[in-house]
Amino acid sequence: MAKAKPQPAPPASYEAALRELEDLIGQLESGQLPLEDLLAGYQRGAELLQFCRGKLDAVDQQIRVLDDGALKPWTEG
Repeated sequence: MAKAKPQPAPPASYEAALRELEDLIGQLESGQLPLEDLLAGYQRGAELLQFCRGKLDAVDQQIRVLDDGALKPWTEG
């Protein structure tokens, strides 16, 4: 019977998740990973993407609350 691999820890931050996702994409695109690792990488990538989307949605909600529900155009300056 194969040993189950331990689940990776959740990312510490959005930035950490994004860095890990970028590294993972590079590994997947290299074409050098065995099939089992490709599947595990794809699953981890999906988890990281969900984490990042969750963080972005939370920030979006905070901005909406601060702006009383009205989205305002982005202006730099």
